[in-house]
Amino acid sequence: MLNSLKTAAVSLAGTAATSLAMLPAPVASAAFPYSIIREEPEQQVAIREAAPEPSKRDPRLICESCTTNEKITLAKLQEHGITDRNAIAAIMGNIRQESTFQPDVCEGGARTGYHGCRAGGFGLIQWTSSNRFRGLGEHARRIGGNPSTIQTQLSYLLEEGDWKMIEDRMMTPGKTINDYMRLAHKWIRWGHHGARTHFAYDYVRRFTLKG
Repeated sequence: MLNSLKTAAVSLAGTAATSLAMLPAPVASAAFPYSIIREEPEQQVAIREAAPEPSKRDPRLICESCTTNEKITLAKLQEHGITDRNAIAAIMGNIRQESTFQPDVCEGGARTGYHGCRAGGFGLIQWTSSNRFRGLGEHARRIGGNPSTIQTQLSYLLEEGDWKMIEDRMMTPGKTINDYMRLAHKWIRWGHHGARTHFAYDYVRRFTLKG
């Protein structure tokens, strides 16, 4: 019985070997359509958030001893891009001579407001000619402002055609007060010089630079 089992096992092994020998040799296949790449474990990169840089602001002229309207004017001129101390002083010296920074004043000193001024100049630089006076009212309507306020008048002052004739030279630094004053005369066309140059030098002394 045992011999019979051994004989059968040998016979089966031989048959399996013969069957494998008869199979065609495996064909060498092309490379896999993808590569198996060993990936490194994801590295944890520490990201340090940079602290925001403090906002930088160009130094500005200030005038601690000035009135509220003078300070508003000083800030507005610088926001418009006029940076030269002498240029700003010349402009403000003219406004002081013309109206003492009272935007509602009519020529002669009465504070009538725009609609109450019937003759002469009106406002910060005493707009006198009819087209310049009407131009202030039209500008106020266009921007929704009040022609008797300093904000509206400063806006008009810096957009008016007469100012635009000299604006590029008033915005060019490095001139003397007298240089800027000559330009201002072409703009305002005053008949009486008064103390405007003295006022300009006074502002130069009172201005301080704040970073």
